[in-house]
Amino acid sequence: MTLKVWIFLSLLVMKCFVVLKVEGMVQEKEDATIPMTSLSPPEGNITFLGGTTWCVARAGAPQLDLQNALDWACGLGMADCRPIQVGGPCFEPNTLLSHASFAFNNYYQQNGNSDIACNFGGTAMLTKINPSHEKCIYATSGPRIEDMKSAAPPFSKESLSIMWLKIAMILLLLYSGS
Repeated sequence: MTLKVWIFLSLLVMKCFVVLKVEGMVQEKEDATIPMTSLSPPEGNITFLGGTTWCVARAGAPQLDLQNALDWACGLGMADCRPIQVGGPCFEPNTLLSHASFAFNNYYQQNGNSDIACNFGGTAMLTKINPSHEKCIYATSGPRIEDMKSAAPPFSKESLSIMWLKIAMILLLLYSGS
């Protein structure tokens, strides 16, 4: 085997070793930075202080302001407004106040139940009365099934590094046999 091939394979094996060591150190650092859980509620979250709360549209708010706030919540606010679309479980009653209430609450629940997440330019307010009706269920805080799904990649960084190390060793054995 030529000297160049030996040098190349040696460098490849060293790279794999270094990658394993560095990733191990990074993993240790990541583990060390996991925050301690606390029993105190997050700042601004009143759900845990006085029971469950919902964010609803304020009766008597100007229609134009309600419509603008609803458009923002369903657009840039990224609230899930599918249930208030035609045929959805929360389409009826087909009123601006009802649709805005659903969208406001969805945004509020997704954004930590903080007072600021239930403002919408003064068109919204908090309530302890569950606004759900018939098939239209208003969200509450707490874990959701989709939040519990794993976001982990199919291979960990460590298993990929080990895979590259095995490939390098196989190449080394193949070239040394030549």
